[in-house]
Amino acid sequence: MAHVAAWKKETVSDLKRIMSDSPVVAIVGLEGIPGPQIQKMRAELRDHAQILMAKNTLIKIALDEVAKSKEGLDSLEEMVAGQIAVVGTRLNPFRLFREMEATKTPAPAKAGSTAPTDIKVEAGETPFPPGPIVGELQKVGIPAAIEGGKIVIRKTKVLVNEGEEISEEIAKILPRLEIFPMTVGLDLRAAYEDGVVYHREILDIPEDYYPSMLAAAASNALSLGLWIVYPTPETMPLLIAKAHGEALNLAVEAAIPTKESIKMLLAKADAQMLALASHAPQLSDERLVARMAAQPAPESSEERKREVEPEEKEEKEEKVSEEEAAAGLSALFG
Repeated sequence: MAHVAAWKKETVSDLKRIMSDSPVVAIVGLEGIPGPQIQKMRAELRDHAQILMAKNTLIKIALDEVAKSKEGLDSLEEMVAGQIAVVGTRLNPFRLFREMEATKTPAPAKAGSTAPTDIKVEAGETPFPPGPIVGELQKVGIPAAIEGGKIVIRKTKVLVNEGEEISEEIAKILPRLEIFPMTVGLDLRAAYEDGVVYHREILDIPEDYYPSMLAAAASNALSLGLWIVYPTPETMPLLIAKAHGEALNLAVEAAIPTKESIKMLLAKADAQMLALASHAPQLSDERLVARMAAQPAPESSEERKREVEPEEKEEKEEKVSEEEAAAGLSALFG
């Protein structure tokens, strides 16, 4: 049996402890992060997460061992590639992802790295005084010139397209122009919790995405339940209120006296009585006369005529204009 170094056994033991004790286990990418920055990030997350860097072979061994008691944990092995670390935490995967994203900062490009987006310089003045740097800028394809005692870039120029390799010359000049196209930080690739592995594309969503979707689904379900009259603890109060309102409207329309409808029926009868009394030639009841006098005066036929006449006039004008248009077309086509 091959001898295994003590430090390897100790590392695997530490990894297994973190994976076993933590409700959430994640694989985090560390590519391109300088050592001092990694230590700073670890310190910032120390209160709610343990981060342990190790060789990928040792991480896979620990995953396989702990997967015997945590079913599905070994699914994280597909994320074990490149420079990575294992994170153990009590934060849920979505909160952990946001914490990791907050560690990311702009960084200068390295020669040979791939541009994450189009790298371009904007037209305008630069902070450089006239000097040899004009030639350096022009050498990498930047349209630089001296104008008014300053070095200016005459037009916006894309130096490297997204997905292309960044040359050494461009990598050297970009920091001088304060262009930092790269982003470095802890890159959460996947997180395990309660038998489920959450990949980056699932975790990378707005904070209120799922609560908003659940709220919309609940609202739509409630509306559907009311529409099809489906009884549930949530719909029953609303269905009863709706049925009560419809029953009351039916009682009023059908003149069925009940404790709830009688006041509405009396008010409706009173209004109908006043409408009928307004057509009577003579009224002897003083109280009725007084009530009639308090009612708004009905529109006279002349007032109604004046309201209708402008509409009729407009219709007539429209008809005339249509006839004129028809005549014009006839003349046009002979």
